[in-house]
Amino acid sequence: MKDISEQRYYLVREDVLTEAMVKTLEVKKLLQRDRMSILDAVAQTGLSRSAFYKYRDAVFPFHSIVKERILTVFLQLEDRSGTLATLLQAVAEMGCNILTIHQTIPIQGRANVTLSLDVTAMDVDLDMFLQQLKKLDFVESADVVSSGSS
Repeated sequence: MKDISEQRYYLVREDVLTEAMVKTLEVKKLLQRDRMSILDAVAQTGLSRSAFYKYRDAVFPFHSIVKERILTVFLQLEDRSGTLATLLQAVAEMGCNILTIHQTIPIQGRANVTLSLDVTAMDVDLDMFLQQLKKLDFVESADVVSSGSS
């Protein structure tokens, strides 16, 4: 194994991970959320303990490795009265502090919004955050543009 200073990291989409890697992430979530034993968590997910131990220090959810807690999100919204206010309220309710807002002039009933957020106090994980934004009926898309310092 390489010295930690020589290790390189990659950001990989979930759909290309092996089944064992995905289940390892599920086990880690169960261990943290439900405080169950490793034996119970691997049994619940159908993962062997040896596979869990093989991957537990190698795969991490994106939100857990982000050291800086500033996130930039790009959204495409339908142009309706009150959508920006509703969006900002939803973001604040998930524990984010809004640092900057940039909104384009609506064209053909659509507007683009870029938010820079301090997510230090965010009370949901990144995937759930994006899912909640996409559930708003006026949000057509929501994507992370960057994560890092300001």
